[in-house]
Amino acid sequence: MMKALLINGSPHEHGCTYTALAELAKTLEAEGIETEIVQAGKTNISCNACGVCKKTNRCVHEDLVNETAQKFAEADALVIGSPVYYASPAGGAIAFMDRLFFSTPWIDKTMKVGAAVVSCRRGGNASSFDVLNKYFTICGMPVASSQYWNMVYGNTPEEVRQDKEGLQTMRTLGRNMAFLMKSIQLGKTQFGLPEKEPVTPTNFHH
Repeated sequence: MMKALLINGSPHEHGCTYTALAELAKTLEAEGIETEIVQAGKTNISCNACGVCKKTNRCVHEDLVNETAQKFAEADALVIGSPVYYASPAGGAIAFMDRLFFSTPWIDKTMKVGAAVVSCRRGGNASSFDVLNKYFTICGMPVASSQYWNMVYGNTPEEVRQDKEGLQTMRTLGRNMAFLMKSIQLGKTQFGLPEKEPVTPTNFHH
């Protein structure tokens, strides 16, 4: 069975972001996709650029990031959900994702489906959505979209549940993700993964 790993980047385990992710997970499960929600929003250690992971293929900090890395390797899709704080994703979500992606060059992320989900009271959702999608587009992960940007509104889970369009957006995202995951699986079987050129780092601009 294919699997989607959902990261809850909110410090509130069952808050607004979880409410959106739960609606998404329910739809994925109905489409035959196994799901797991990882509570990562209280990650309080950011990447300190020590470089140890380049030698060990794991973060020097032994915490949830390393636990999640193996699940990421085995998953067919990754969703990061975050609340909006000061027009940006929550600090815990960024700390977790920075370390998860930077410390896992050993994971071939090519064609793993990625999706970002944001929850806000009123504003800052578009800029936060853009930040989270950057993790996927730097490493060959197709980004799943919906009928609207993947976001819900509300200051409490009860208010989010009143956001009918937001919840519908989550359900549409789930169906689109499932279709994309299944299609990629068929494509990999028939055609294989795209050919990769060696990366040519260029650290300047003319």
